[in-house]
Amino acid sequence: MNNFFSVAGKVALVTGGSSGIGAMIARGFVENGVKTYITARKLEQLQDTAAELSKIGECIAIQSDLSTMAGVDAFADKMLKREPKIDILINNAGATWGAPIDEFPESGWDKVMDLNVKSIFFLSKRLLPALRLAGTKDEPSRVVNIASVNGITNPRMNNYSYSASKAAVIQMTRHMAADIRPSNVNINGIAPGFFPSKMTKHILVHEQEIANSLPARKTGELADIAGTAIYLCSRASNYVCGHTIVLDGGQVANAG
Repeated sequence: MNNFFSVAGKVALVTGGSSGIGAMIARGFVENGVKTYITARKLEQLQDTAAELSKIGECIAIQSDLSTMAGVDAFADKMLKREPKIDILINNAGATWGAPIDEFPESGWDKVMDLNVKSIFFLSKRLLPALRLAGTKDEPSRVVNIASVNGITNPRMNNYSYSASKAAVIQMTRHMAADIRPSNVNINGIAPGFFPSKMTKHILVHEQEIANSLPARKTGELADIAGTAIYLCSRASNYVCGHTIVLDGGQVANAG
């Protein structure tokens, strides 16, 4: 049982890996012996994160724009040239948009859906050959889709396209799992609650208030998200298939 949670020696890709939850997962992988690729749109921040993580292990930055099919294809081509086998794909890149329902623009809907849902499906599709090559019946390769508690309960915010997109990610995870698990690729999801990040910066001023409202009395931190990702990518979770782990300090349970 000593190696049930080991991910050492694997090759991983984390989208949206330059900041927030993506950077936390990437750090967890690098610290545990995973050759980790990170990608994001903003080059300087991406390179800074890769440089920082490279002090403790192997982290490689490749810039991308996954909001368009052209961007997904261009990035997939780069990855497949570098790595014919990929053990782990973390689909974390995402966007949000907020506006009152009477004013919510089509552009805000399409931007969020394209990145949060469409890019996950098509990047996973493009990388499936490399994931299949890496996986075996006893040790499948892994895809982990980052959803959100906003896709499970009412967010009490005006982020309509975001909550809809994350509900779609949860269902897409179930659907894809049934189809790709027989080819030695296992897929699950994580639905985080409140983690301090670029995406939640607009409510960071209320962090302590949010923490006090949760049964855990704390907001999410690196060990929480990185540990859950490592579990879903290790031998310990081989029989977990198509599920989304709610990682929220009790937020959904407390919603009634």
